[in-house]
Amino acid sequence: MNQDSGLFIEALQRQDLAALRKVPKADLHNHFMLGGDRKWIRENCGIQIDPVTQPLASMAEMDQWSQKQINAHFGGRSGRLIMLEATLRQAVKDGVQVLEIGEDVWALKHFYQGDIQNLLSSWDAVRQAVAPQIELRFQVGMSRHCGIDYLMEKLAPFWDRPEFYALDLYGDENAQPIENFIPIYRRARQSGWVLKAHVGEWGSAMDVQKAVDCLDLDEVQHGLAAAQDPAVMAYLKARQVRLNLTPSSNYLLGRVPSLARHPIAAFKAAGIEVTINSDDVLIFDSDVSKEYLRLYQAGTLSAQQLDEIRLEGLKKLKAKAFEAMQENVA
Repeated sequence: MNQDSGLFIEALQRQDLAALRKVPKADLHNHFMLGGDRKWIRENCGIQIDPVTQPLASMAEMDQWSQKQINAHFGGRSGRLIMLEATLRQAVKDGVQVLEIGEDVWALKHFYQGDIQNLLSSWDAVRQAVAPQIELRFQVGMSRHCGIDYLMEKLAPFWDRPEFYALDLYGDENAQPIENFIPIYRRARQSGWVLKAHVGEWGSAMDVQKAVDCLDLDEVQHGLAAAQDPAVMAYLKARQVRLNLTPSSNYLLGRVPSLARHPIAAFKAAGIEVTINSDDVLIFDSDVSKEYLRLYQAGTLSAQQLDEIRLEGLKKLKAKAFEAMQENVA
């Protein structure tokens, strides 16, 4: 056992949140407009953002919260860069050494003059000023609600840029058939990117398997529904697909009855690679250290198992994705 693992396990056993925050960890499922340090936002922007404390009735209720608490105050380019800084500050405070966040494809024109270099230099300036020690893996995000031709047009400036690490798909899982996105994901594979998608938060186990199969996913954001079917869990293990889970978000959106009954334990027992992440810190009060501690307090996983998951999150999947791309091209 290395020193960090020893410190992490001991901190969990003592239920010492401050000590947990000193141990390196990753956050691979984080929406930066909702991921910031609320104390810093209050002190520097004069805005108090309170998290939800009881399960929400629907995604529509969460969207209403976001409109009132975030969008009303942080519009435009300056607002996005403020929230980027807040998210990086939150990550530093929480001991996050690897952070995967990204910008939406539509934002390039709206906030960065349609210029990729403008986008990259703007983000890097904030990172260098606030969190140069963090490994920031830049994702490209897109919504299921957008048409495929529109997305292909907006993605054109991003293709083959080595500065981008991953592609992610989010939004209503029923907005359109997952097969529609196959051309986009094939092109992203040619760019050497890690392939992700939000799936299985609301749908069925077969929805998860279908998305992985159609889009050749390396990682799934959520994937909770896979726990409904042992055959799908076996499929995910065989495909070595990683699930980037967000326990408090899942509970407060009514996707699990309690943290004690979260399927992360079943996934780990089945040999599926899993990570623990924040999702939306400002909504769910879910910084990564708290997520580990809450799962430990709920008896969901042991301190040793949680440390194994912490170490899994610090692994990088870029080489795996690139090798798969080479095989597909060949």
